[in-house]
Amino acid sequence: MTIHIGRPVTSTIVTSAPCRVDMGGTLDLATFHLPLRYLEPATFNLALELRTRVRITPYKKGWVRVASRGFEPAEFPARELPFSHPMGLMFGIAAFFDASGVEIEIDSASPPRSALGGSSVAAVALCAAFLSAFEGMKNDDDLRGRAARIAQSVESAVAGVVCGIQDQMAAAFGGASLWHWDGEGQHRRTPVFEENGADPSPHMAVAYCGVPHDSLDVNGRWVRGFLDGTHREEWLEILRLTHAFAAAMGRRDWQHAAGLMNRETRIRVGMTPDVLDETGMRLTEAAVALGCGARFTGAGGGGCLWAVGEVDAMAAVRIAWDAILSEIPGAIMLPSAVAWKGVEVESSE
Repeated sequence: MTIHIGRPVTSTIVTSAPCRVDMGGTLDLATFHLPLRYLEPATFNLALELRTRVRITPYKKGWVRVASRGFEPAEFPARELPFSHPMGLMFGIAAFFDASGVEIEIDSASPPRSALGGSSVAAVALCAAFLSAFEGMKNDDDLRGRAARIAQSVESAVAGVVCGIQDQMAAAFGGASLWHWDGEGQHRRTPVFEENGADPSPHMAVAYCGVPHDSLDVNGRWVRGFLDGTHREEWLEILRLTHAFAAAMGRRDWQHAAGLMNRETRIRVGMTPDVLDETGMRLTEAAVALGCGARFTGAGGGGCLWAVGEVDAMAAVRIAWDAILSEIPGAIMLPSAVAWKGVEVESSE
């Protein structure tokens, strides 16, 4: 067997990127934002200070090894990387860069399959590591933009379906933003909060329900319902609610933002009732009863929920959510601090 040499990694590089919570997700899919372009489709993303760190180091000549918490480590010759593997996305990125002789270590602060964009976040961090290793790119918007676009392209290719880019953009740029999808690949960002402004985290809560999510079926049904016109009006309303939500968050009108969030959640539950599991429904009902908004992250079906509201009401929500989560193995409250920095090359040796 001939070993493919490829581009060997000759130094150790560590990168990190944050996960996200969102509203208006799915509109970043071209299936939705292309025909809705005239309405300025957009998605709200808020990056969380729950970072995924990726470390690449030199390894056996001609081989690629990937190790990630929650998965069995795996290694293959660089010419035989399996893209259908549980870590196929990471192998796909290594193949894109023709990387060889490299060990990839992934450590995520968020729970696996928590609907916080974890795999996409790791992909962005890994792309940044290879861009630094092979092209000498530094921490700037050029690195962030390229890392996000490459990660999304490879994920779409490996998954065999059209993937959105909200997770990658949130991981790349951090902060809280309304991302505008113009259909021509020029994704425009409107910051919602400024880093030097008042800390929004007391107005938010994030909870992991203890059950990993599976978004493919939910996303598939949303896509089919949009394509055949069954739920076209629902998506038009989701688009309008997303713009209004970002505006309310920007002026820190937490009560109005909570109401908009609850309306969007009700629309999605109406289209796909199982987007909230039993725990998610209990958490949502508790938040709404206390005057706050609650929404699943990503495509739901397990994973995480997040909530917004006034400070006193959110304190009550955290108490109520803690009580509910204490009954469920693996369920926990997560930090809600905003990650103001996106993907970063933390060290290069």
